Amino acid sequence: MLKRLLLPCLLLAAVLSAGCLHSKKTAKPKDSSALASDLEESFKQRWVEKRTAELVAQGTTADAARPQAIAEFRVQYGFTSAAQK
Repeated sequence: MLKRLLLPCLLLAAVLSAGCLHSKKTAKPKDSSALASDLEESFKQRWVEKRTAELVAQGTTADAARPQAIAEFRVQYGFTSAAQK
């Protein structure tokens, strides 16, 4: 009788002692909106610099290329907070 109960008891103990059942997942910290804004601003600066260089290579003057690149960024990425600035 003892041998009959030993196997189910050992199996039950193994299942209950597994780390998966007792571990609680902690909530991940929410992303900071400041971090997202910094990332968008960095993307805007790099995109505008690249587009300005492309426009200058195509023959647009440097004084006219940057405002045109900023306007294109606002049209293409208007959903970002960086485009609103």
